[in-house]
Amino acid sequence: MKIYQKVLLVLVVILLGAGLYYYPKLKRVNQVMHFFDRDIIVDNFRTTNQMITFKEIEAAENPVSFPTNTSVDPLPASFTYAGLTMDVPTFLDSSYTTGLLVLQNDTIVHEEYLRGHTADTPQIIWSVSKSFLSALFGIAVGEGHIKSIEQKVDEYCPELKGSGYEGVSIKDVLQMSSGVAFNEDYGDFWSDINRWGRGFAWGASQDGFAADLVREHEPGTYNHYVSINTHVLGMVLVKATGRGITDYAQEKLWNPLGMEHDSYWLTDDYGMEMALGGLNTTVRNCAKLGSMYEHRGNWRGKQVVPAEWVDASVTPDAPHLLPGERTSSAHSLGYGYQWWIPEGDQGEFLAVGVYNQFIYINPTTHTVIVKHSANPGFTTGSDLGTTEMFLALARAVVD
Repeated sequence: MKIYQKVLLVLVVILLGAGLYYYPKLKRVNQVMHFFDRDIIVDNFRTTNQMITFKEIEAAENPVSFPTNTSVDPLPASFTYAGLTMDVPTFLDSSYTTGLLVLQNDTIVHEEYLRGHTADTPQIIWSVSKSFLSALFGIAVGEGHIKSIEQKVDEYCPELKGSGYEGVSIKDVLQMSSGVAFNEDYGDFWSDINRWGRGFAWGASQDGFAADLVREHEPGTYNHYVSINTHVLGMVLVKATGRGITDYAQEKLWNPLGMEHDSYWLTDDYGMEMALGGLNTTVRNCAKLGSMYEHRGNWRGKQVVPAEWVDASVTPDAPHLLPGERTSSAHSLGYGYQWWIPEGDQGEFLAVGVYNQFIYINPTTHTVIVKHSANPGFTTGSDLGTTEMFLALARAVVD
């Protein structure tokens, strides 16, 4: 065999080997880039475990169901938002609702599933995962694994030294006030969140991505939603407890709350959970978190999350965290420890995920509303994709 033929053969072997090695990564990246396509988004949201590595959270050994009384439907025929009257069934359909549950005084008074989902269908709940992580963080603080949220995150994660997170307190990260520069625009192909998403699909380290971010504002002065902040909290939680997030969630939330359905948390190729939005779970499991928070961390007589943590989580304690338009915040909603707080006098707060995932809690009226969706119009600027429109519906239900 001539030399050039040998060289060509070696190159072919190398290319074939590289193709076999990189094919799964290339396939995942392609799936992620088409993840939100209108014709497949609903199915994608309930089958992420067929695309990305994950860790399971099993239903509780002794699952608990809410009582049900649907004799009087609490949903109004319509509701009003920004001068527009919206028919409720039309809104639910147009925003690609997959599940809606209304809990009143810990009783299910409305429950429906759409677009092929059922009560036991887990789907990705995106940033509602952040509020679950906050609960786990509060438990870790209560157990003494984390001494104080005034500690700096790099005390637990020295790999963050030299990054925008160096010297930033855990509390400022919890309150989305880290000062780290980040573009969270899902409609911008080159935004930081989309760069992170493609890197996640490729199998890149989330820890490494966080360590590359730089500072934009003085920590604790400006409210700017940065999803990677929650990943940093996940890093701290893992270092402080010596436990994986999924393992900790199984023991500290799923089992005590009697979660009815199996769930799973997406991970990167290093086995680290996608803390900022990778939890896949059901509407009823979300309702249990909402009910527990409505009762200040107490679940049927057992204090699962410290009451003081719940109180602090939903109480903006600085001017830049208050609801309302202000120069020190990029948002009109207020913010706590990974929970959103709207203006109002009923103590409402919400967990919010992209593409219209919600847990709404009104402790004054003892109401919890969960909405799962796969809304392809989320990035179009339509009112159907806004938290404010869902909030208008939730308040109409309460009224």
